[in-house]
Amino acid sequence: MSKKRAIPLFDHPLIETHCHLDYLEGEALESALEAAKAVNIERILTIAVSPDNLEKVMQLAQQHSQVWGTQGIHPHDANDYTDEVEAQIRSNAQHEKIRAIGEIGLDYYYDHSDRAKQRAAFERQLQIAIDLDMPIVVHTRDADDDMQAILRNFVGQMPKRGVIHSFTSGRELAEYCLGEGFHLGFNGISTFNKAENVREIVALTPPEQILFETDAPYLTPVPYRGMKNEPKYLPFIAEHIARVKDLPLEELLPQVWKNSMALFF
Repeated sequence: MSKKRAIPLFDHPLIETHCHLDYLEGEALESALEAAKAVNIERILTIAVSPDNLEKVMQLAQQHSQVWGTQGIHPHDANDYTDEVEAQIRSNAQHEKIRAIGEIGLDYYYDHSDRAKQRAAFERQLQIAIDLDMPIVVHTRDADDDMQAILRNFVGQMPKRGVIHSFTSGRELAEYCLGEGFHLGFNGISTFNKAENVREIVALTPPEQILFETDAPYLTPVPYRGMKNEPKYLPFIAEHIARVKDLPLEELLPQVWKNSMALFF
């Protein structure tokens, strides 16, 4: 494990655009929120993934002033997508603290759900985003061709676009999504030694289309890789992205904050 060092503290606030606070409970949740605040993380977007956590995300967003949420079903849980679940997403998404439809998309790496059902759930949730004029939070893994084909069918109706979160896909999909006005979300993976492919995408992504995220409690960045992730580690990601982009932090941080506010808030 890399040598530990203190979490950087920046003058400019940060926005955590993707984490899973409902995986923390009680004192762990309160501690994570306080630790995030201590390193100047101004807002946190916590992400829904399954029928089981739609209400949990709603509650967290309503209970904590610095927390907002999303509503959506992850491709891992697409087998559980029903008309009733869709009605719940549509209803909850109209709450003022719900800021996007997600985490939605395709995952052909794990194939936890049937691929046809993944595509159907993704398309139905894209329609929700269009109907409610909301951005989307997209998960995609080993599904570049189908992802691009589906987005191509819907993007013309999506004024808000959204973010391809935890981007690890190929250059072709990156260039397509950037060309269509999507943001790309980068997290601790970008700090991993073997993630040169991700850093190549960071390098080609305009600062105006970058978002910072942790995906906590997963994907803890270097130098704390191997430990449970928390939003408080977001400054390490910001610092690393600035280094890859060869941009001063005082230039990148305000831009990414502006990106996050414009898309979600």
